Amino acid sequence: MLNAALKFWQPVPACRGLPILAILALLLGCGYHTAGHADQLPDSVRTIAVPGFKNQTQTYRIEQILTRDVVREFISRTKYQVINNASDSADATLRGTVVSTLAAPLTYDSQTGRASSEVVTITLKVSLVDRSGRVLFENQNYTFRDVYQVSREIASFFDEETPALQRMSRDFARTLVGDILEAY
Repeated sequence: MLNAALKFWQPVPACRGLPILAILALLLGCGYHTAGHADQLPDSVRTIAVPGFKNQTQTYRIEQILTRDVVREFISRTKYQVINNASDSADATLRGTVVSTLAAPLTYDSQTGRASSEVVTITLKVSLVDRSGRVLFENQNYTFRDVYQVSREIASFFDEETPALQRMSRDFARTLVGDILEAY
């Protein structure tokens, strides 16, 4: 019976199965996962303190907008308990500093010579430190930009800079929380 079974068994040449094995090894071994769902923080971190960011610029309330959006993003995307001040009850503390904000003309109106669009740039420093002082995540040069249109008519002028800052703040919060969770 064994001889009959061996007769029908045809070995597959090694070169035929090699591409399939190589693809399987790549897919299984490279650590693919759905973006935003990996969590590289230590298991000991359950509570994250996010005190208000510091503002080293003249841009009114930008630190409040950024802090608010980062807290919202942590609450909506993670399992961590978020508190608003650094204390001994927090397992880690996220500190941020707005280093600079800049609004610069991007395009000009050919008839009036005035700026018709501007680009707003924000630069921040961020660090996440655990209770023992070990740095879990740090980026000393986060830079975000957004473009906004400047109204042509002075009578109907609407300051678009604040909504641009709010859009950048939401983008920053999504990126920061993703970077922390992915540990890049």
